[in-house]
Amino acid sequence: MSKNIQIMQNVKNIREIDIKDKRILIRVDFNVPMDDELNISDDTRIREAIPTINYCIDNGAKSIILVSHLGRPKGKSDAFSLKHILKRLERLLSKDVVFVDSLENAQVVLNTLIDGSVILLENIRFYEGEEKNDSALSQKLASLCDVFVNDAFGTSHRKHSSTYGVAQFAKQKVSGLLLKKEIDSFAIALSNPLRPLLLIVGGSKVSSKLTLLNSILDVVDKIIIGGAMSNTFLKAVGYDTKKSLIEEDLLEEARNILRSAKEKGVKIYLPVDVVATDDIKNPQIIKITPAQDIPDNLAAVDIGPATVKLFNEVIRDSETIIWNGPLGVYEVQKFSRGTFSISHAIADTYAYSVIGGGDTADAVDRAGNKDSMSFTSTGGGASLELLEGIVLPAFEVLDKRD
Repeated sequence: MSKNIQIMQNVKNIREIDIKDKRILIRVDFNVPMDDELNISDDTRIREAIPTINYCIDNGAKSIILVSHLGRPKGKSDAFSLKHILKRLERLLSKDVVFVDSLENAQVVLNTLIDGSVILLENIRFYEGEEKNDSALSQKLASLCDVFVNDAFGTSHRKHSSTYGVAQFAKQKVSGLLLKKEIDSFAIALSNPLRPLLLIVGGSKVSSKLTLLNSILDVVDKIIIGGAMSNTFLKAVGYDTKKSLIEEDLLEEARNILRSAKEKGVKIYLPVDVVATDDIKNPQIIKITPAQDIPDNLAAVDIGPATVKLFNEVIRDSETIIWNGPLGVYEVQKFSRGTFSISHAIADTYAYSVIGGGDTADAVDRAGNKDSMSFTSTGGGASLELLEGIVLPAFEVLDKRD
């Protein structure tokens, strides 16, 4: 794992090349959440891209073209248009930004603008070839620039035209400031961490974290398992989890992980009590119950107070903490207490803490602890694959230092 992180850290950064009078294409991640009125509800990903954009402006780039996706559109759709984030981007940059509705018009617009202009291209996923890593689309993107900059960590695990294919045709291809910050932050936690190193893993499915749990046993000292995925582990050790969500086909895998952890001296902590309910959306019954004694017709939806106390003690005794996945149905207020308590406990430590993006980052934000964490990743799936020890595809195709 450490070797692969070093490989990704060896990618050239935008600060290491001359960008004066050059056309810069930056793959940013503006895939931000919006409400029903198409108002941005969290602009973190836009804010995180600003330093790289400003660096290009301040260092005399001829033009800066921003490329991003938004959501998962099926063809062109106004609801997924990046024009909805234009005003927020302009406000954060304190600069006018030109919106271009198609790749076909981008070259024309480039020839008419003054040096130093910033252009926002329409949602790249409006092009069918984007997710197929279409060679023709990749070449079109590369033709717009002298330098390709990948600053979209959240999509760095995808082999798409705007993250992977374009780099194969661009003259120079380097990482942006955010991409560098992401990999350097994970390197602190994984390459030479202060110990004990604790992994907190949650979420709904063991299957999505199976590779992570198997690969990280050689790195961490302790693992806390919560969320619905802990139900599978609890059943694997003989508990009757009643109506709780489990993955029957992974019970033996769960036993193998527990066995392997014991052999390697890695302590695994499972919930000792849970909050159980008859219905998540319209609960008539909510009970705190021992993990081995969940009542009939109820399902575990959060960790209980005894578990919170146990997990908090483990957290307080850790020097490095990596957290990926909530420990309950935190989106529902009645079942958010466990996840939020864990967030508060991490925030109260002096440990180096890395939050693995996605739902975990959202939970930490809702708990009011975002600014108390050492680093919060902008990528959920990307951070998970990185923790699995994989060299992310986006890093593979960028220029390397000698």
